[in-house]
Amino acid sequence: MSLRKAGSIVKKDPVIAVVGATGLVGNEMVVCLDQAQLECRSVRLFASEDSVGEMYEVRGEEVVVELLDENSFKGVDIALFATSSEISKKFVPIAVESGAVAIDNSRAFRMTPGVPLVVPEVNSHLLNEDAKIIANPNCSTIQLVPVLHAIHKAAGLKRVVVTTFQSVSGAGKAALDELWGQTLAIFNQQDLPQEVFPHQIAFNCIPQIDLFMDDGYTKEEHKIIDESRKILDLPGLRITSTAVRVPVFHSHAESVNVETEKPLSVESFMGICSDVAGITIHRDDSDYPLQIDVANTDEIHVGRIRADLSVPHGLNMWIVADNVRKGAALNAVQIAQLLIHGRVQRSSHH
Repeated sequence: MSLRKAGSIVKKDPVIAVVGATGLVGNEMVVCLDQAQLECRSVRLFASEDSVGEMYEVRGEEVVVELLDENSFKGVDIALFATSSEISKKFVPIAVESGAVAIDNSRAFRMTPGVPLVVPEVNSHLLNEDAKIIANPNCSTIQLVPVLHAIHKAAGLKRVVVTTFQSVSGAGKAALDELWGQTLAIFNQQDLPQEVFPHQIAFNCIPQIDLFMDDGYTKEEHKIIDESRKILDLPGLRITSTAVRVPVFHSHAESVNVETEKPLSVESFMGICSDVAGITIHRDDSDYPLQIDVANTDEIHVGRIRADLSVPHGLNMWIVADNVRKGAALNAVQIAQLLIHGRVQRSSHH
């Protein structure tokens, strides 16, 4: 059954659970649920023992964080997971067994055949009554693929080169603390705390995110490559990537070079992307998006758009988005909106 015919895939007025609600992404999911115009009966919050009993206000009601266990999902219709792969591998099947649709933010199921890997602007047609587990892509992939999708429809993708400039929030709360702690330590001429990253992150860029694979790429770089191919349904796409951690607290930036099969002018590209919900085009050369400016916004911002003069059909661009919000939490909540309403209702949050 297609989404358009179905209208609503889950029952109206569902119970929604957020698993891992007190982490960086889980907390933002709660914020997004609070701001979204969702028809739901109630929101339940689950976390580990450390956070049980904490109170959050969601949709005007006080909600207490409950302990995650095997019996948590009775009566839950949609379960949003902001957990590690290990926790997701254990509890997502339990949630589905209990009758819930699971939207999982970890990498556990992203490349599993038959599990839809969804960015609503690109492939919401994969959401149907058979999809019991839905994977939320990597944050760097989420802000990239709607732009690539628009280009591919217009002119065909020949080759894509992506270099990311990823904020520390992508590595969680401890990473934010480490950048802040190291910055203070340098100013105060103290020893630098270093636990999260393999090298000093304050005033430094680290060209390694996650572990190295046998081919010299990191796991993060492979996620961008493999997930983009799956979401765009282009298994043979020629795409390469370099992922860099930069000393920025929030939002990821990407320098993207695209070679197309057919000519695509800068003006045409801007026009096409302007019509895509969720993409903001910065037309003036000097009005480029900055990581500090796009934090806490819902949109994918694209600037520094210019022709690549080294190839017949090429474009360069700079893509920036809030990695915790659009790159994770909001994308998951938008998937939930599609399951309930059959369409994404945009929040007014900027």
